[in-house]
Amino acid sequence: MTAPGVHEDVRGRRPAGERRLHPVTPLRRAWAPVAVLIGWALHDPDQAQRQLTRLTPATLLIGLAVLLPAAALYGFLTWWFTHFAVTDSELRIRTGLLFRRTAHIRLERIQAIDVTQPLLARVAGVAKLKLDVIGTDKKDELAFLGADEARALRAELLARAAGFAPETAHEVGEAPSRQMLRVPPGVLAVALVLTGATWGWLVVAAVALPLLWTATHSLWTVLAAAVPLLGAAGASSVGRFVTEYDWTVGESPDGLRIDHGLLDRAHETVPPGRVQTVRVVEPLLWRRRGWVRVELDVAGSSNSLLLPVAPREIAESVVARVLPGVSVPPREALVRPPRRARWCVPLWWRGYGLAVTDAVFAARHGLLRRSLALVPHAKVQSVRLVQGPWQRARGVADVHVDTGANKSVTARLRDAGEAADLLRAQAERSRTGRRDARPDRWMA
Repeated sequence: MTAPGVHEDVRGRRPAGERRLHPVTPLRRAWAPVAVLIGWALHDPDQAQRQLTRLTPATLLIGLAVLLPAAALYGFLTWWFTHFAVTDSELRIRTGLLFRRTAHIRLERIQAIDVTQPLLARVAGVAKLKLDVIGTDKKDELAFLGADEARALRAELLARAAGFAPETAHEVGEAPSRQMLRVPPGVLAVALVLTGATWGWLVVAAVALPLLWTATHSLWTVLAAAVPLLGAAGASSVGRFVTEYDWTVGESPDGLRIDHGLLDRAHETVPPGRVQTVRVVEPLLWRRRGWVRVELDVAGSSNSLLLPVAPREIAESVVARVLPGVSVPPREALVRPPRRARWCVPLWWRGYGLAVTDAVFAARHGLLRRSLALVPHAKVQSVRLVQGPWQRARGVADVHVDTGANKSVTARLRDAGEAADLLRAQAERSRTGRRDARPDRWMA
């Protein structure tokens, strides 16, 4: 029995509308058996070394003669038994060599489709499609497709998700895009140098490694501690530079498009209607330059970064495109907790602030690394007032607003009476905001 919109091939083999992935895909999947052996060796290196020393050259050659063809056959078979098809109402992906799995992805549930090209994929001219679907935590993907085919399929799926008829979706094509911002590599490099995380790991390494050498006089112990410390410093600087290189933000009818990456190139889309929270982050060493970082919470999506670094004025204009009708409250509009809150959180209470406008709930926290979270009233799912025993003694309370991204934004240490009024008022604002909100649809 076939699903609607899919017709059986006259030879009875497979539905005529189904397609296979790019022929280069078996090369990628053939690494799975090899990766299992490598993982076993890394898990128990001593046992692996003992087993290798027992192997003669002839035995090793025979093993390679068996392993490599087996890996190639595995890659070919997994590619051969993987098909996908676009019907009138869904994207269907059939996979599995021994255990069959069929994913039925409703087109109206698709909220974002990312096109990524790892370095070797760029050389081979192929790309990977990653689909963000409402109600799922894990992204389904199609890897790999030809680069042109991937872009055409992405455009077709977005057109279908926007409500275009199947017979016209091919004609819609990819929505035009207008570039809004491009982060120069030099600015990104300076911003990462001025990031506290990089210097923090280097300071820890500079202090801990000499002490470890003094205590143990073991070079291997020092190296074992140095590798993760220097690796963490590299990940927060070099790793981020490679990932966020040539960060470009463009505006299109289907959302904000983000392109980035030095080695692995990624093309992501942020549908504004699904954005639950926007955070404007201001590290200490960026303030003299007026730079900020903009992060996101998107319902059902792993996309979490909008801008790695940008001048505050430009960042606020981009935020206004993500959250229509919302403006970032100025610093002077953020009201600090009452002075008696200092007994609950000494010194750090000065970093908290709150502003509530007709469109947004805005809460700030942090002294060295300020973070201002913006939640449109229409995105608030629930409101909670939390007050511990020490807070009750000081007459303060926390107000939490929960969003559709399973995240919370907290207004810390507010006056207890103010918190109670805020709880009631925010519940009403949320109901009114959801009633007047625009639908979360593509190209709306």
